[in-house]
Amino acid sequence: MTDTPASNTTRVYPCPQCKKLIQWRSDNPWRPFCSERCKLIDLGDWASERHAIPGEPDLLGDEFGDDFPER
Repeated sequence: MTDTPASNTTRVYPCPQCKKLIQWRSDNPWRPFCSERCKLIDLGDWASERHAIPGEPDLLGDEFGDDFPER
């Protein structure tokens, strides 16, 4: 029986956006996504607030207040 070092095994996982199975490799610049397209779609989802990290509402209100004049 031969032990295989963990560095020689490649993990396979689904892309968080499109669910396509891909290998976790250091030469994938879009990791954990399969492509730049999936990465940008996910970024857009965060920017449009379709994704959010749950937490308590901000009870302090706007951190900048009304101190800024209108343009």
